[in-house]
Amino acid sequence: MKDKHTGMFHDGHRELQDRFDGRRMADALEKHIRVERFRDEDIHFIERAEFFFLATAHDESVDCSFKGGPPGFVRVTGPQSLQWQDYDGNSMYRSLGNILKSPRVGILFIRFGDKPKRLRVNGRCTFIEDDTKSKTKLIVEVAADEIFPNCPRYIPDLSTNTPSRYLPNESGAGAKPAWKAADEFKEFLPEHDPHRDLL
Repeated sequence: MKDKHTGMFHDGHRELQDRFDGRRMADALEKHIRVERFRDEDIHFIERAEFFFLATAHDESVDCSFKGGPPGFVRVTGPQSLQWQDYDGNSMYRSLGNILKSPRVGILFIRFGDKPKRLRVNGRCTFIEDDTKSKTKLIVEVAADEIFPNCPRYIPDLSTNTPSRYLPNESGAGAKPAWKAADEFKEFLPEHDPHRDLL
């Protein structure tokens, strides 16, 4: 029996959200964070990225792959689409083989440093044959149906080898992220959220 899927969440997500009093926060995040189209700031971030992580799966074959290239190797080609060239690899085709059988993918763009940033893009892939004279075999295009920024609070600053100040301390809290105090979210903090008493 297929899990019921509504919006960003299926029954498995909902089961854990309800177990840990997270459903209201999850719904608020979907309402206020998820966007239907790439915003100017998303395009700027994506097209300057030098790498991203790609998650694919088909049955028992699950893969998470690093994709890298010069800034601009990923291009936003429409309000809800992006693409990149498939560079020379090791001939295993683990990511592309999974996509051929199950076209849904998850993409994570991430920026390290003193101003960390994350963006998730989920959607369906198609392959475009490269008809230019380049040595690229395929262009991979993603039609995005979930675009949402993701809290960057646990990303370390690799330029200074400094851990995130948001990592849990002895009390289990760590520094409070600003978004938890935003009017859209503060009333939905779970019962046992470590920052509830810090608002």
